[in-house]
Amino acid sequence: MANQDQLPPPSFSFLVATQAAQLSTLLGQVPNPATGKTEVRLDLAKHFIDTLAILEEKTKGNLTAEEQQLLSAVLHQARVGYLAAQGKG
Repeated sequence: MANQDQLPPPSFSFLVATQAAQLSTLLGQVPNPATGKTEVRLDLAKHFIDTLAILEEKTKGNLTAEEQQLLSAVLHQARVGYLAAQGKG
């Protein structure tokens, strides 16, 4: 088990970055770390994107400028990646 001292501190940015990494796997942009295989799961990717969109709406006005920029950038990249993955299917 990993030493807790090696983990980054919990933060909004870490939460969004974790979701972004999961989305990259679901959109087939990086291999699944559990299987080593690249796979596209549009249903789950859409669920993650929709969840991040809800998070953006519910936190509006309560984020730092950096947090808002990160969330907006992740959502934009995820939506573009989703459309690209749809076109391949």
